[in-house]
Amino acid sequence: MSKPIIAIVGRPNVGKSTLFNKLTGRRLAIVEDTPGVTRDRIYAECEWLGHTVMLVDTGGIEPNTGDDMLSKMRDQANVAIESADVIILVTDLTAGVTANDEEIATLLRRSGKPVVCCVNKCDSIGAPPAEFYEFYNLGLGDPIAVSSVHGHGTGDLLDACFQYIDFDRVEEEEEDVIKVAILGKPNVGKSSLVNRIAGEERMIVANEAGTTRDATDTAITNDFGKFVLIDTAGIRRKSRVDDNIEKYSVLRAYMAVDRADVCVIVIDATEGFTEQDSKVAGYCHEQGKACVIAVNKWDAVEKTDSTMNEFTKNLQIGLSFMLYAPIVYISALTGQRLDKLFEAILSTYEQNCRRITTGTLNDMLAYATAKVQPPSDKGKHLKLYYMTEASVKPPTFVVFCNRSDLFHFSYQRYIENQIRETFGLTGTPIRILVRERGKDKG
Repeated sequence: MSKPIIAIVGRPNVGKSTLFNKLTGRRLAIVEDTPGVTRDRIYAECEWLGHTVMLVDTGGIEPNTGDDMLSKMRDQANVAIESADVIILVTDLTAGVTANDEEIATLLRRSGKPVVCCVNKCDSIGAPPAEFYEFYNLGLGDPIAVSSVHGHGTGDLLDACFQYIDFDRVEEEEEDVIKVAILGKPNVGKSSLVNRIAGEERMIVANEAGTTRDATDTAITNDFGKFVLIDTAGIRRKSRVDDNIEKYSVLRAYMAVDRADVCVIVIDATEGFTEQDSKVAGYCHEQGKACVIAVNKWDAVEKTDSTMNEFTKNLQIGLSFMLYAPIVYISALTGQRLDKLFEAILSTYEQNCRRITTGTLNDMLAYATAKVQPPSDKGKHLKLYYMTEASVKPPTFVVFCNRSDLFHFSYQRYIENQIRETFGLTGTPIRILVRERGKDKG
């Protein structure tokens, strides 16, 4: 099941982004080469009392503005509101209740979604000032006094939001069904691909709205097994759209990625690789999903003997963080190589779930360290004691050593490559966690 969505909305300059940063925290260390979807996005996970939700920041809403950019910000905020399970309306204690606050509150009440009123900039400790009680006039229940700068009241705010979310709700699905998210811009033939697959198999079990909003689930059965295809919506062209606004358009895709076992990233062969493709692929990589790159409309490309090799090289440059993902050249129009696509989906899924015994892993580790000696620094040598697989989806390995500071990134990459070559994990991301053991510092 996808993570519940909490949208933060309000008029400009009330402290929405400050609250967003306070609730989500900041990543102080980036351990992988990823395409920047983490550092500059308006959605992030928020953990509280053992539960995780997806928090969405929005641009300031000006209900009656004629300004083109503010109008776009309002429209994209509405997208976030429609996708949300709970909405936080942020207001400003120092400004009091404004006409825009009242109009936004009316808009939110009409949405039918649970709304929590956050009165920001209550920076003093103790009982809230008399001005605080004015916000009861918005008709959104008991306001929550918060200081997004200092963090006061943020726990109460999340408690108020979480009371509307049923975390015990579990999605009932067959265990042997592989969930496949089809991702891409509207013009890449994403929906055509789903329709082609469903039409060819003629064994559609269900065609109904999925638990993730604005996505359609199509269940099929074929020679490769049982699949649920999640046809995502809302990833728009980037042309003529401001960068800060465009980020909202991929929210629905991320919700589908959370549910998926395998992500198929569809790229238009006639258009080539784009920055938007990189953003979506980067999120799939971060979430540890098995991924397949499907280059669609290959039948429409004029080819020479080197066309496929050149296209593959360009893809590998743009997706340098995802070199493990297989690339399949297909045509949704003609059905070309769809069998190869399903072979890749099944293979990457199996690799993403692969479990390797500790004994076999350590045989590989002994061979790898004998072949290439671990690094040393000023007479201090890295010693790798043993390795074990901690979890799957993605395969996550824990390596115990004497000094983690000597376990350089380059040698970690070498160990990762040895794992891939030895066990055939060529289609899934791999995580390696380093742990120090004992007092041996030699």
